Amino acid sequence: MKLDNIDIDETLKEVESLLSQEKNLSPTFRAMIKLLITLLKVSSNRMGLNSRNSSKPPSSDPNRLKPTRQKSVKKTGGQPGHVGTTLKQIDEPDEVEEILIDRRRLPKGHDYEEVGTERRQVFELFIARNVIEYQAQILQDENGQQFVAPFPDGITKAVQYGNSIKAHAVYMSQHQLLPYNRIEEYFKEQLGIPVSQGSLYNFNKEAFINLTEFDQIAKDKLANSNLVHADETEVNIGGKRYWLHCASNQLWTHFFPHEKRGVEAMDTINIIPRFKGILCHDHWKPYYHYDGCLHSLCNAHHLRELTRACEQDDQVWAGQMKALLEDINADVHDAGGCLNKEHAQEHRIYYREILKKADIECPPPDETRKKGQRGRIKRSKARNLLERLREFEEDVLRFMEQPDVPFTNNQGENDIRMTTKSRLNREVQQKISGCFRSKDGSEIFCRVRGYLSTCRKHGVTSSHAMEMLFDKKLPDFIS
Repeated sequence: MKLDNIDIDETLKEVESLLSQEKNLSPTFRAMIKLLITLLKVSSNRMGLNSRNSSKPPSSDPNRLKPTRQKSVKKTGGQPGHVGTTLKQIDEPDEVEEILIDRRRLPKGHDYEEVGTERRQVFELFIARNVIEYQAQILQDENGQQFVAPFPDGITKAVQYGNSIKAHAVYMSQHQLLPYNRIEEYFKEQLGIPVSQGSLYNFNKEAFINLTEFDQIAKDKLANSNLVHADETEVNIGGKRYWLHCASNQLWTHFFPHEKRGVEAMDTINIIPRFKGILCHDHWKPYYHYDGCLHSLCNAHHLRELTRACEQDDQVWAGQMKALLEDINADVHDAGGCLNKEHAQEHRIYYREILKKADIECPPPDETRKKGQRGRIKRSKARNLLERLREFEEDVLRFMEQPDVPFTNNQGENDIRMTTKSRLNREVQQKISGCFRSKDGSEIFCRVRGYLSTCRKHGVTSSHAMEMLFDKKLPDFIS
């Protein structure tokens, strides 16, 4: 790595060489110098990490430059065959205004007859409250006993919020991630409706309760599916560290917050313990506690780790393995989703040859133990990666011959980002929305977001999904 045109790695090697030649240094001073060298190595390695060779997001890359885009020969705008969103006239407008010609301005001496009209439409948005008053008839008999007509179901108070307001408020809170005070301000200023933050929380709580059936259905659908993507990320709830667990595929999404990250949390959620298909993940060891399913490892993680080993540790084998995995992925794509056995075997042979050569370039550590030494002998990051690729070859290459298995765990990682663009947005959500101040709030958020994510995967818009929810209905695909 270079800093201000100084090759840090070469400089450290030179210092170590000079230190080994110096015979008159005291043991204490020599140990201090070695400690400083170690710290510099760790610091320089961390400075060299970015989104290409680690799990850091692209937004954290220092002075990142967007690739220069070559000028296209195509015309500006949508291309032939592209389904656009151009505003078009509708056949039945809500309001029609006729514009008549002032005949006094027309040339005189002619007879005129109407032959048609020229249509132009302006789309406007009308936002207003709609108050419905129910007047129940009261009848009284000759004895003074009164009889009141029954109100519709759900009409229990003299004044109450309707389902459309609840759906709109929860949509703004859980989908648009607006904080309660801004939602409160919106209803007051735009609609003239006073809605307290306590009421907003109650709306969210009602949505959570209404989704009890959906939550169990989603868990059952995922547990009985052929492929599940699993991931987890750290979240802050009430000042304490929790873990947000996600299980998903192309049709279903389930989120749940838990104090633990591993097996205890997964057993509580009870999706993966029942799962018998192929579980795609990033090699978090607790996933391997469940042997009732097959496993598929995320190769996007492998590519980043191989890039780091190549750039920071000068591991030639890592560059070769990275190129091989990318070539296999391209071949699988060209083949329509999977390779035949002969083609797959050719890649396996080369895969093993690279790892065999890697043993020479990146040998295992000395297994000789000192007196009283316990546990696994420490290995370098490159060596750990090498051994993982060898030990879990089937899980690394499962995408070659299984048409439903993807090259990466991007589905799970995208879902756990809550359909936002970056981890930063997730942190902003926690800061502004207030729903992670308590465990109850986080559970509400996770259940509602899982429902909205699942609805979008089935072509149901978020706003329509919320309207159905407060009408005590669920979309037809949920059964």
